[in-house]
Amino acid sequence: MSASITVRVPVTIRQRGGRRLVVAPDGAPWSPPKARIDNTLVKALARAHRWKKMLDDGRYGSVTELAAGEKLDRGYLGKILMLTLLAPDIVEAIMDGRQPAELGVHVLREGFPVEWGEQRTAFAHCHFHGRNVNYF
Repeated sequence: MSASITVRVPVTIRQRGGRRLVVAPDGAPWSPPKARIDNTLVKALARAHRWKKMLDDGRYGSVTELAAGEKLDRGYLGKILMLTLLAPDIVEAIMDGRQPAELGVHVLREGFPVEWGEQRTAFAHCHFHGRNVNYF
């Protein structure tokens, strides 16, 4: 014998500007979070991994040589190269546009923990539009 369960969710659907909008019980419109891909951050990640591969392949013997070869400041290159140490799930969130709005290249260049668990703790709870959101 099969049983059915009925679930009632108190929401209202309104039409605004030709679009349907789900309205929560408190009257606030609800919409799923939109992906916010930070192209500058994605490019910095790509450069960091490219530079790391160049070092790993022996194309350059040091960060100093690499910086000279790329015609970049050694300090800048070193800070961007640190992005290769980000936890894989954080990198995935950045690539998908799910990172906290405040998490940009300018923040990551200031430094971050090397241990992945500490990174998740450091970046996970950020204020976003006035509420705490867990990103990772």
